[in-house]
Amino acid sequence: MIKPRSLPRPRKVNKVPFVELYAGRLQGVVSSKSDIKRVYVSYFEAGTGNFYCSTNNNRPCGGLRGSPCKHLQELLKEALLQFSAERIVNYMGLELDPAKVKGHYELLRAFKGGPHKVEAGMVFSRFLTYLNYVSLPATTAPIPEMTWFVR
Repeated sequence: MIKPRSLPRPRKVNKVPFVELYAGRLQGVVSSKSDIKRVYVSYFEAGTGNFYCSTNNNRPCGGLRGSPCKHLQELLKEALLQFSAERIVNYMGLELDPAKVKGHYELLRAFKGGPHKVEAGMVFSRFLTYLNYVSLPATTAPIPEMTWFVR
């Protein structure tokens, strides 16, 4: 039996409702502090260490000035809770001892890339699909869209 690991604190899903390791990136959606209707799509790329942050309609984040903005930092904080330092370091190919990661700042220093624009559509679409699935009522009946999962 696989025992789920306990988190040091609950994730702040109102700040970072979506975070994933997918397609060679640590990516997710981060809520705006100033506008409840705005979200930012943020990512770090494995291998290169490149990063970017923009609104869901591809406007660049105002805090992205050559280094990771606050949205990217929030993404890293929640990723540490969700996945653990070891999993992030291994997935992202960082040259860092996971045992020495005490917080997101150690991870920030390990990313050597710079800002690199990528369209936000794919990540935002994955987030909307995720929201659709978590809003479904609990059921034991098969869900057609999820039949591709291996049992």
